[in-house]
Amino acid sequence: MKDYIEERVLELAYYILENESTVRKAAKKYNISKSTVHKDITERLSDLNPALAREVHFVLDKNKAERHIRGGLATKEKYLKLAKIK
Repeated sequence: MKDYIEERVLELAYYILENESTVRKAAKKYNISKSTVHKDITERLSDLNPALAREVHFVLDKNKAERHIRGGLATKEKYLKLAKIK
């Protein structure tokens, strides 16, 4: 693996841990695709640092379990804004 990829993988992992970030937020922050973040975290990080990979997976699993709640809140906010406009 090239050095710049290793550096990106570790940087993504620490960002996700520190901010309890989602894959989407990490992708937006680093201006890369969600697919790249996912591949970096699920495949490449395990080879580089298995202990760190487990910690990051814990955060991502938590985010995945809560995503339906965030989606519902976003929908609620959307319709509240629409109601204020009318």
